[in-house]
Amino acid sequence: MLQTTPATAAAAIPHAEGVSNEEFRAAMSRLAAGVVLVTAHDPDDGPRGEDVGMTATAFLSVSLDPPLVMVSLRTGSRMDDLLAEQPLWGVSLLAETQRQVAGRFAMKGRVSDRLLFKDLAYERGEVCGAPLITGALATLECRTEQRVEAGDHTLVIGRVLTVGLAGPDTGPLTYFKGRYRHLA
Repeated sequence: MLQTTPATAAAAIPHAEGVSNEEFRAAMSRLAAGVVLVTAHDPDDGPRGEDVGMTATAFLSVSLDPPLVMVSLRTGSRMDDLLAEQPLWGVSLLAETQRQVAGRFAMKGRVSDRLLFKDLAYERGEVCGAPLITGALATLECRTEQRVEAGDHTLVIGRVLTVGLAGPDTGPLTYFKGRYRHLA
């Protein structure tokens, strides 16, 4: 009987189900998603702390009673590490006119978040203390209720503490086939 080491078996078939990373990514790119900016304030980073932001498309409503939402964060990312320590965070549901905001916070190898927030219009959440982007379709302030490890991501479930609906009456920014889009 031929025996293989785990490394050899993993190289032959990337996943037990036989789906490659490329196939899975291509299939999921065909699922349209809303785009949000998740924000938190890191009080431990310097004398006044630092604001942190991350663009996300894996965000959804979980429950009406109590009001819960969920965001998927890459395990070990700056936002994942921060939300493991800081239970309060904000979400801005981006409007179709806010493509540049989404792109700015989605950059890999980007500069410090302090510079990314520098020229953005935002209000600081009264409860979470995080930036909430002006002109967003809606804003939410959340408190982490649960964290679930799921593969290479952490699912963060948050209780919605406040909702802001002051945004414009416009369409949402969406993400489809690897590009930001707007509804026609």
